[in-house]
Amino acid sequence: MNIEVIWSNFLTSIKEQITSLAFDTWFKDTKLIELKDGKAKIVVPMHIHKKHLLENYKEMIENTLNLVTGTNFEIEFILEEELNNESDIDIDVDMIGVPAAKNKIESNLNPKYLFENFIVGESNRFAHAAALSVAENPGKMYNPLFIYGKSGLGKTHLMHAIGNYILNNSNKNVLYVTSDQFIEDFVGINKKDKKGTNFDYVDYFKSKYRNVDVLIIDDIQFLGSATQTQQEFFHTFNKLYDDNKQIIISSDRSPDDLKILEDRLRTRFSWGLTVNIFPPDLELRKNILIKKITGQSIGNNVPEEVIEYIANNCQSDVRQLEGAVTRLFAFATMMNGSDITLDLAIDALKDYLNKTVGTKNSVQRIQRVVADYYQISVDDLKSKKRHASVAYPRQIAMYLTRTLTDESFPKIGIEFGGRDHSTVIHSVEKITEEMKKNKQLKNLITTLKEQVK
Repeated sequence: MNIEVIWSNFLTSIKEQITSLAFDTWFKDTKLIELKDGKAKIVVPMHIHKKHLLENYKEMIENTLNLVTGTNFEIEFILEEELNNESDIDIDVDMIGVPAAKNKIESNLNPKYLFENFIVGESNRFAHAAALSVAENPGKMYNPLFIYGKSGLGKTHLMHAIGNYILNNSNKNVLYVTSDQFIEDFVGINKKDKKGTNFDYVDYFKSKYRNVDVLIIDDIQFLGSATQTQQEFFHTFNKLYDDNKQIIISSDRSPDDLKILEDRLRTRFSWGLTVNIFPPDLELRKNILIKKITGQSIGNNVPEEVIEYIANNCQSDVRQLEGAVTRLFAFATMMNGSDITLDLAIDALKDYLNKTVGTKNSVQRIQRVVADYYQISVDDLKSKKRHASVAYPRQIAMYLTRTLTDESFPKIGIEFGGRDHSTVIHSVEKITEEMKKNKQLKNLITTLKEQVK
């Protein structure tokens, strides 16, 4: 029996033992590459797969592989990038995340947001895997889980999906709130009751936020203007963390870039696992459109070229894609149910696309201008290539983005292939210093700025 047959039989057996969601997330993209000297080498996509499979499925994998092969093997997980000798980051998988040393409440969760209807692509695969990992082991795997990325990329969907999964598979209490709601509840502590005291409000607040098993708080950046509320959240965080309760937080920027919050809060946000969601790539945008269109009454009649047109012109976020679909079908209905064609789509979306695309930041325009000047592609600027012919133009593009837009360092990093904010800062500082000494570079920067504008 060859390796391919063994692994096919193994996966078939695993699929019968776990949910389809868990299988698709943790096992679908694995591959057995070697059975030798009592060891089974299994390739996995990301570090998080290594950690999660070792900590949660190791015994099941060993037992199932033993049944399929009739032999005991020691399991070894390796990454695809390690297999190809392309890894440029040395990460200790055991140090990914920091594990934490009843009456039901109103969860505030939207039941429509589930893992099953979250569409996964390369730009959000790691965030999805981390979210499911937390959902399967709240308070044990990654605590806190901090998800960041710009608006409209799916952060809220993932947070609700975690909460709904936990509610549906355990007896734990889950609470989802926005930071605005947290502030509003905290302000309520200052209210007086008929006796002239606020004890009831204090007890209500502490009971609501400190007696839960999972606290999910959205848009934490809005705590920045509420100093006293930050102090209360600090104490709430500590209480939940010390009790091994799961904390999940989202923001439009990374913990390091949340300068509006107290240092002690930002430090705690980094105790667990921080994941970012990137803007959807073309393939993911097309899959999202297909999913949204399928639910429409005339969705089966949408040509592939219409999907391509929308996907290529709506590049910023998921909400923009949803808005385009809604507008397209409304326009078709008003046209007496006309068949959806490319011409109709162009007509229906011309004002919408001009408005949304025209007003979004000029990062992509900067990337195109720099790429054209250096005769490379925009994909090169976003790639991991480190050759000077790509790395230097990338630094210039980052510098221009920082000086010509209002984007933060983390957001610029996202636009350039998910790089860390420190990489962007280094690039900006390097170009700034070189311009002081290099007149030719200074003139080039001036020319590129004019082209961008």
